[in-house]
Amino acid sequence: MTYDYRPMYGGAHYDPEPAGGQVTSLSLYDGPDRTTLVAGTGPGVRLRAGVYRFALPDVPPGRYWATVAFTPSEGSQPVKDQSLRLDLPLGLGLVTSPEAVAGELGMPLPLTPEQRDDLLTAIRKAQADVVAYLGQPVIPQLITRTALTPYQRGRQELEDAESWPFEADDLVQVSAYRDRGDGTYDVDFLVGFDGAANDAVVRYVTTHAAEAERLRPGGVGAQGRRVSSVSAEGQSISYESAPTTGQAGSLPELSSLSRWKRRLFQPLNRPARPPWPYSTTRYRRF
Repeated sequence: MTYDYRPMYGGAHYDPEPAGGQVTSLSLYDGPDRTTLVAGTGPGVRLRAGVYRFALPDVPPGRYWATVAFTPSEGSQPVKDQSLRLDLPLGLGLVTSPEAVAGELGMPLPLTPEQRDDLLTAIRKAQADVVAYLGQPVIPQLITRTALTPYQRGRQELEDAESWPFEADDLVQVSAYRDRGDGTYDVDFLVGFDGAANDAVVRYVTTHAAEAERLRPGGVGAQGRRVSSVSAEGQSISYESAPTTGQAGSLPELSSLSRWKRRLFQPLNRPARPPWPYSTTRYRRF
């Protein structure tokens, strides 16, 4: 299991390697105060400009608060990035996590295995709705090609998918490349729409998975309809009305994802071709 980290320095994404710096370590803690160390790993391996990969240690599923240490440049003092919060394990093919859904429900962490399983099911259902609406998967496919010769040799060009002899009828990104030492490279391509990197998709799946569990009888964090007040005698109950579309707190609609919907193109019907010899084109028979 790996994690791709983008260093943050001075309030902006930063790449320390060109200045002689390096990303040295990643530490996992069990709380936001970052006092109890659970595990650590490092150093980070540079995949491309501004992206470093860590091999994560084997830890129980759950939410961890991370600190990454790196030196911005050669000879400079190390700095620590404490902005990270990881929900492990990664690589489940989902755009959000059970911990994120639990946060929407106001549930305390850590989750029990049963709660985690129920929330994973709710996430898969909400994600399936997004896939059906967009007409495409929301998890890209990782494709590796070996011994490729780039069209351009500059480092920046190597991070551009158009610099490689690789074609796909979809979005293509260069995930990583490795020099073979003979002028060729092994290249990892991400092909397809990356929903986990899209805030709108993550928000939709997270909030709808939480709402589905809230309303499901016996669901994780189930409360049914939200009660606003109960009479002293208990003879009348008032329920909160759900925010209407566009109001703060309302659930996002599928239409909010329309800009990423796959468009289908159909060629226009052409008039029937006149028979030869009246047609302008003659076909040969073999």
